[in-house]
Amino acid sequence: MERLDRLCTDTIRMLAVDAIEQARSGHPGLPMGTAAMNYLLWTRFLRHNPQNPAWPDRDRFVLSAGHGSMALYALLHLSGYDLSLEEIKRFRQWGSKTPGHPEHGHTPGVETTTGPLGQGLANAVGMAMAERFLAEQFNRPGHRVVDHFTYVVAGDGDLMEGVSYEAASLAGHLRLGRLICLYDDNRISIEGSTDLTFTEDRPARFAAAGWQVLEVADGQSLEALAVAIRRAMEEDSRPSFIAVRTHIGFGSPGKQDKAAAHGEPLGPQEAARTRENLGWDHPVFHVPEEVYGRFRESAQRGLRLEEDWRRRFAAYAREYPDLAARWEQWFSGSLPEGWDSGCPVFPAGGKPMATRVASGQVLNALAGKITNLVGGSADLAPSTKTVIAGSGNFSPSDYAGRNIRFGVREHAMGSIMNGMALHGGVRVYGATFFVFSDYLRPAIRMAALMGLPVVYVFTHDSIGVGEDGPTHQPVEHLASLRAMPGLTVIRPADAAETAWAWRQAMTGGGPAVLVLSRQDLPGLPGTGEGLRRGAYILKDAPGGKPEAVILASGSEVHFALAAAAELAQGGIGVRVVSMPSWELFEQQEEDYRREVLPPDVPARVAVEAAATLGWHRWVGPTGDVVGLDRFGASAPYKDLAEHFGFTPAAIAAKVVAVLERVKRR
Repeated sequence: MERLDRLCTDTIRMLAVDAIEQARSGHPGLPMGTAAMNYLLWTRFLRHNPQNPAWPDRDRFVLSAGHGSMALYALLHLSGYDLSLEEIKRFRQWGSKTPGHPEHGHTPGVETTTGPLGQGLANAVGMAMAERFLAEQFNRPGHRVVDHFTYVVAGDGDLMEGVSYEAASLAGHLRLGRLICLYDDNRISIEGSTDLTFTEDRPARFAAAGWQVLEVADGQSLEALAVAIRRAMEEDSRPSFIAVRTHIGFGSPGKQDKAAAHGEPLGPQEAARTRENLGWDHPVFHVPEEVYGRFRESAQRGLRLEEDWRRRFAAYAREYPDLAARWEQWFSGSLPEGWDSGCPVFPAGGKPMATRVASGQVLNALAGKITNLVGGSADLAPSTKTVIAGSGNFSPSDYAGRNIRFGVREHAMGSIMNGMALHGGVRVYGATFFVFSDYLRPAIRMAALMGLPVVYVFTHDSIGVGEDGPTHQPVEHLASLRAMPGLTVIRPADAAETAWAWRQAMTGGGPAVLVLSRQDLPGLPGTGEGLRRGAYILKDAPGGKPEAVILASGSEVHFALAAAAELAQGGIGVRVVSMPSWELFEQQEEDYRREVLPPDVPARVAVEAAATLGWHRWVGPTGDVVGLDRFGASAPYKDLAEHFGFTPAAIAAKVVAVLERVKRR
């Protein structure tokens, strides 16, 4: 390694050491061990422009092992992104741009939020899929406006998490040749040597999944690394897995190759020994001008690459103005004019229809106008009704296909959806049975944390699943997802509400969950656009003066209406409120919320075939809930509804009991 190369790699190491020492918190092992391969990638191969981190045709870089965030922050700072040395000094402090794990949208140049292991690798698969889809949509002979790679640095923890198996399997199947994984093979985990738990042949696993596998025996050899990366770039029909033998905490005499280097500062004494061992005779947080010079050379190269791309895109736009206009619209994240004009209308009193079926019709109508809407399901498309008709399957023979066959890989599906959304240029959805949302919950959480506009279509939403029994009947899932900040959960009552649920999901800005029924539901009078406010009055008492309020969501709304009709026959005036989304209702002005749920009407009953947790916020201390605080059972769904009290008579009886309790107060 030449003197300047060594100086650059040691600068990355020591910036990490100094920042972590000052914070008294962090993970120095990975930044020290991967410094050489990261330096090489960022200065010789990565096509990026620090002056415009959002350049559409940039290479994507994902640090899946997000605990090593100081490696990324050092690279961003040295390359000239808007990340000052002062921010490096404020590592892990309140309000800094250098949080403990990289956060997309918070730090310029961070492509995705990482830290939960394996998620970043699967995000990278999604980015590579988006690149292939867009290349097929836009590239024309003589005009390659989509022409970039996705690089991901992953560690042992990433590969141990099951999501990496799922994502790697799909990537190999899809032959994503522009996806390159650099594996930080340091053979150390938090508890010690990976010999304790992880002795499989990792390269063989990726080879079996259809990846090109390359191995670099010495992670400090820039020459060997460069050869491997070039070979990976030349392989167009397979993703590449480069196993790089590294040493965690490289340069630390007392902690190199030890678990102690993973997740704690070196300590003042060991930091001093490391400086001496590396020959680093500089003050803390020092960056030699030569190092800035080397990194800024690559930054200037990136600026020239983008300028060249913009000249080429201008020529492309002159020859293909319609495609260029479509490009601008897709990458702006906006929806085309009239995007929902063909959305089906579902009149009240029509033939009963499961909301999953209505959703399929709405999806296909929207996909006809929103031509970058892509997605699929975890091997459940016939049941979730999520196939875009006539659009083909995304595959090595048709990367323009809009139907993604994720296979039985919910965890990877969610993370891949995030990667596609992060890449830009596409709108994405994914589907499975609601009970299996547990499998992709970590990815949903990351989407909520990043505010990504992804849509989850979760069907078979309650005990209405019937004979499949409690293993397939979601009970606690609504409460679980409603607890997640930044996520909009929508459970429509009928087909009309389902159409508006899709409209809301496409315009809400963040992730949205559509919770849909397996069983047919009647089309109800008055349902529809009110969904966008989260809750609305569906049927009121005479004169708008109710004695009690029934709140319900989804398949229980029609039971609530029938119960109100029974109570009216007994002279009790009841308001029925359809409440498909707590989150949307919470966003409304207080006057509207008080109008829908009058404070002077304390007799309230909520009805939902799910856990009652959280409903007492809306029904108050004197109200009650008809819910399900136990697992379901295997039986026809109508029998289950009767057994568990989801009938008009049982709901009406609950309202009477609440009214009597209120009167006694």
